[in-house]
Amino acid sequence: MEAKRHISFSPPDITDAEIQAVGDALRSGWITTGPKTKEFEREIAAYAESDSAACFNSATAALECALRALGIGEGDEVITSAYTYSASCSVICHVGATPVLCDTAPDSFEMDYAALAELITEKTKVVIPVDIAGRMCDYDRLFDVLASKRNLWRPAGAVQSCFDRVIVLADAAHSLGARYHGRSAGSVADFTAFSFHAVKNVTTTEGGALTWCVPTPIPSAPPFDSDAFYNHLMLLSLHGQTKDALAKTHVASWEYDIAFPGWKCNMTDIQAALGLAQLKRYPALLKRRQALVECYEAGLSKLPVTTLAHRDKKNESSCHLMLVRLTNKSEAFRNRVIERMADDGVATNVHYKPLPLLSAYKNLGFDIANFPHAHAQYENEITLPLHTLLSDDDVAFVVERLQAALTETEREMP
Repeated sequence: MEAKRHISFSPPDITDAEIQAVGDALRSGWITTGPKTKEFEREIAAYAESDSAACFNSATAALECALRALGIGEGDEVITSAYTYSASCSVICHVGATPVLCDTAPDSFEMDYAALAELITEKTKVVIPVDIAGRMCDYDRLFDVLASKRNLWRPAGAVQSCFDRVIVLADAAHSLGARYHGRSAGSVADFTAFSFHAVKNVTTTEGGALTWCVPTPIPSAPPFDSDAFYNHLMLLSLHGQTKDALAKTHVASWEYDIAFPGWKCNMTDIQAALGLAQLKRYPALLKRRQALVECYEAGLSKLPVTTLAHRDKKNESSCHLMLVRLTNKSEAFRNRVIERMADDGVATNVHYKPLPLLSAYKNLGFDIANFPHAHAQYENEITLPLHTLLSDDDVAFVVERLQAALTETEREMP
């Protein structure tokens, strides 16, 4: 009997190159934050075409440390999308600020920029847009909205004073390698957080990075000090300790201070070694992802579904997720399709449950009734497998099983 076929949702693409790199790091005698981590920061900054980068143990930590370094806290408001994973919003709560959720535009996974304009107040300090599935947001519209609300900008502290409008901190967990008007993810927003989690296009098992671009100097305001900002991030990520382990290895350099009670979210050299090997392979991996998306789009074109556009005049996506909406179908219908595909050996997912559907955010007072467009996106969305271990034949099999599941579920739930 022929073995049942199984298509995994998003396994990591690990080769001997990554195994060798990790082995070399282990044999080097330096396995925590050290020279490999610093090299990875430089390589990420160069790849993202940004001015600088700092690495952490997750994109969540990168987002939170960015907010803390920007001086965001109690009394401040930070706006993010209602259609995202919890990390985009939980970090706002962690720093003591007030989260403000923005609905998506109709039939869109992006926040509604007209609605965003109405949410900005004198308390608004940061907007966290979400580059979902690897497609970058419409940053032109976003920056236009923020420029139109400059009269409400009330900076507090030296870093915020370097900006003349609300600051943009992009949740680009999905979009390393994406481009917007030819500009790389990491060079468009003021600050950008990337994820290197196991399911991401480039992985360090767990990990993340923050990149930033030095803002244009504002008359009468102090210039943005990139080195000081980086050093503050490093303090935040390692207990507030003024010297990391690498610095303390210098002769007679054991002495250190604790500047404030910091956190512990640094990246290790083992993770960075894996990331460096992945980053070298990434141009080829990205090209393969783009080919897989084209294969999917051709196969899905005859089915009653719509897909996220991964490429258009403005955007070239990193092709991280294959988001598909089942036209005019209900949440129950979508869930049954997922079950049928699982029975056929195809693992799928849903990206995402809007935050107001989750207990944590219901308890903060958010009601999904106030986010109808986000809910409409969610209720018939299904995410198909997309990773570089897939063959073209695998994609054809997934499309075939989706078509069968749609037909069978239609008979059962017309």
